[in-house]
Amino acid sequence: MPTLADDETLMHTTVAAVQAAGRHLKNRFSFDARPGSRDAILAALQANDVESLGILRRLLTEARPGAGWVEDELETGALPPGEWWVIDPVEGNINHIHGMPNWCVTATLVRDNIPVLTGVYLPMTGHTYTAVRGGGAYLDGVRLHASGKTKLDAALVGTGQAMPGEDRDTYRRIGQSVTAMLESALVQHVSVPATLQLIHIADGRMDVFWQYSQVRSGLLAGALLVEEAGGRITDTHGRPWSLTSADFLAAAPSLHSAAVNVLSAIA
Repeated sequence: MPTLADDETLMHTTVAAVQAAGRHLKNRFSFDARPGSRDAILAALQANDVESLGILRRLLTEARPGAGWVEDELETGALPPGEWWVIDPVEGNINHIHGMPNWCVTATLVRDNIPVLTGVYLPMTGHTYTAVRGGGAYLDGVRLHASGKTKLDAALVGTGQAMPGEDRDTYRRIGQSVTAMLESALVQHVSVPATLQLIHIADGRMDVFWQYSQVRSGLLAGALLVEEAGGRITDTHGRPWSLTSADFLAAAPSLHSAAVNVLSAIA
């Protein structure tokens, strides 16, 4: 079984991989991008994924040749036993292709369905978030700590849709949760991608994030960062979260119970 030291060594390669992919994608980015149709959007999304995956797969497979590979960023559910790379080659790809800077590249190593290390690179700012299970969470080498707020009425909270094409019941819960949190928290974000909200839970800028349904690649990196920064990860009813959970909650430790009280009332 790999040790913490082994995972910390592998973290260096993971960071190099997401940074290499991110720099390549930045060269493809244009603030003037304005896709004009659904077909143009889908083609641009796929082209970005192919470019980034080519870099990530080569570097990460060389580093961990025995690990499995998940390259569909919209996959859900538990993984088979063993090690798996869960990648989002362009987390926030929809923003990238519309000329908006809110996107990143993520790579998370999952061992027996538990995320053990992650690297998240934001090419437009040059920031890199990292975490190794048991070793803390960091932004460019500086230790991260979740928010110390104690009252939900002072909280900056957020949510968003996991992916296009969710069912109507999921959309209903999203809408009801937004209303409930607007009545309980101070200010609310509703945006994508999830990772770019979760890194702010980890660094204490935001306080609560929740999401109905789930996509592995959008949650695993942020979940590990939040946990290693001292935050709480559960489902919206306060139960332990896993890749088979129906929903997801990340919160500053002293706000977790209050967030569960609000969200658990939504059936």
